Amino acid sequence: MESNMVAALKNSVQNHFSSVQSSNGSNQAQVNKVPFVIGVAGGTASGKTTVCTMIIQQLHDQRVVLIHQDSFYHPLTDEQLQKVNDFNFDHPDAFNTECLLSCMEKLKQGQAVSIPNYDSRSHRGIDPPIVVNPTDVIILEGILILHDSRVRDLMNMKIFVDSDSDVRLARRVKRDTKDWGRNIEYVLDQYSKFVKPSFEEFVLPSKKYADIIIPRGSDNDVAIDLIVQHIHTKLGQHDLCKIYPNVFVIHSTFQIRGMHTLVRDTRTTKHDFVFYADRLIRLVVEHGLGHLPFTEKQVITPTGSVYTGVVFCKRLCGVSVIRSGESMENALRACCKGIKIGKILIHRDGKDGRQLIYEKLPSDIASRHVLLLDPVLASGNSAAKAISILLSKGVPESNIIFLNLIAAPEGIHVISRRHPRLKIVTSEIDLYLNKKLQVIPGMGEFGDRYFGTMM
Repeated sequence: MESNMVAALKNSVQNHFSSVQSSNGSNQAQVNKVPFVIGVAGGTASGKTTVCTMIIQQLHDQRVVLIHQDSFYHPLTDEQLQKVNDFNFDHPDAFNTECLLSCMEKLKQGQAVSIPNYDSRSHRGIDPPIVVNPTDVIILEGILILHDSRVRDLMNMKIFVDSDSDVRLARRVKRDTKDWGRNIEYVLDQYSKFVKPSFEEFVLPSKKYADIIIPRGSDNDVAIDLIVQHIHTKLGQHDLCKIYPNVFVIHSTFQIRGMHTLVRDTRTTKHDFVFYADRLIRLVVEHGLGHLPFTEKQVITPTGSVYTGVVFCKRLCGVSVIRSGESMENALRACCKGIKIGKILIHRDGKDGRQLIYEKLPSDIASRHVLLLDPVLASGNSAAKAISILLSKGVPESNIIFLNLIAAPEGIHVISRRHPRLKIVTSEIDLYLNKKLQVIPGMGEFGDRYFGTMM
């Protein structure tokens, strides 16, 4: 169970970024934190609210707000109130989804919103509305919160709380009779007439959209701990990793930060630049190889014991974008003995265009996983051209891993939007591109500094 949960967590998605805008004629990084949105669905009385509360308690160092789908019920008209026992509150049409979407859009833009204050006794909104301020994490909770694709698209993580139907019915009876003063005959009548059929028609099918399914609800401490751990990891990532799940930045340490300081320093000698650039490149290559598919394998150790490990895909090759990409070839060869490496030479054609000058690729490249090598991702135009060449050779987009030392947000946007199944692995994401299409703060002309051709 736990292994499936971890796999699901790794695949969760997520939906963020700080946009880079033009200000006073120059590009500057305007960082607008976009909240991490979690959707929690499940049947009536499945323990959704309890799960949300447990998550919030463990996220005590983050600003978190819980928004209930029940707040967005359509108020009943006088005519509907006269026949309230015949109204299905578990049907998608009972909710004002447009209002929910509008509120979420404003919150994502950093604006405070007023959420309807729905009274479940009168079945109408009451004053004052609930004011929700911009926050780090938003949890959307409700039986049908995963039903509408537009709402699902807002979410970075989708959770379904899966509890036994008999347990849910017992909880609902206890809640409705004790908290809301309803008699048991009414509760059972509503359950058989509306709640159970709507669960089977609308709620249960939405389970397939969940990234994580929590059996036993709030009793599953292991699942909730894994969820919180994953949220902490995502909140600590660069914002671009949140909007694009195919972007990976290697974990920064003081060692890595120190090496970046040296390779970015204009006073660093060629010898030191090459030495520390090679170290960083090796780390990026190692991290990139970790994204290759693998199979489990057992081996016998010299002590006669069994060790269960993994074997990575062996059908791979490197492709370097000449000439800066050639600086990454030695690290790749050191990690993958005898690996084939192809070459692509691209020339700038006009302001944004790129022209292929030369390519030499393995004849069977379509059947291989490809590590595309280019130390600096700037505008993304050259990378996009190189990727299009690989695709034209029959390489599946999901088989390409693009490795670089630094990347500009503009380049990540270009590549990730065009090729969402390709993986980008980098060691740092810089601030922006200037008018000369230089990465800022950057490290200058990488190829000239690495190969000693500075004028």
